[in-house]
Amino acid sequence: MNKKIGIFDSGIGGLTTLKEIKKILPNEDFIYYADSKNNPFGEKSKKELNIIVHNIVNELLKYDVKLIVIACNTVTTKFINLLRKDYPNILFVGVEPAIKVACDNNYKNILLMATPGTISSKRTKELINKNKKEDQNIYLVSCTGLANAIEINEKIRINKLLYKYLNVYKDKNIDSIVLGCTHYPIIKNKIKIYFPNSKIIDGNKGTAKRVKYLLEVNNLLNNSNKKGTTKFIQTKR
Repeated sequence: MNKKIGIFDSGIGGLTTLKEIKKILPNEDFIYYADSKNNPFGEKSKKELNIIVHNIVNELLKYDVKLIVIACNTVTTKFINLLRKDYPNILFVGVEPAIKVACDNNYKNILLMATPGTISSKRTKELINKNKKEDQNIYLVSCTGLANAIEINEKIRINKLLYKYLNVYKDKNIDSIVLGCTHYPIIKNKIKIYFPNSKIIDGNKGTAKRVKYLLEVNNLLNNSNKKGTTKFIQTKR
């Protein structure tokens, strides 16, 4: 019997990750855990989020999943190493800010939009220090409240927050925007209004490729020719 791939986020954001994985693995079966009750993860304390994340992983393991995708930049940057240590028999793949992609493509003025938890993480600092060249600028934008506004589709609040966070960078010649939260691709057209000539980059495609690679090397690909299914679990606010 082919096992499912588990995937989780603080609500609907991780659906952008799921979409990219399905593009290259259409025959896989998924179980998607949307923890809307605890949205947004990126504004929780590390102690609080640690409990939440372990509870979700334990829930997914009840379904005997073969791999778990952390469709959240904050959880990936803060907890993926701990999860791999605590659950050595399960494969984990995360989403992290695609800073390397922006730097490797020689963009000069890079805007990183993310939650406070991702912006403050040690991993994000490591990604910047490792990949940023001397002639590149990376502007860190901690978008408090934006993931939550997207989650509950508060359009007026979304527009107000985008103006608050982005308008101050309109004169910085921004040529690329790294979306460091899986909720943000949902509103990428609104973001483009502020920087119409900028390249928008997120980590979902890289995550999808990594999932496929790990399934291949571990001989875990679904051998069915049928289109895969997706089971949804959602916690209520």
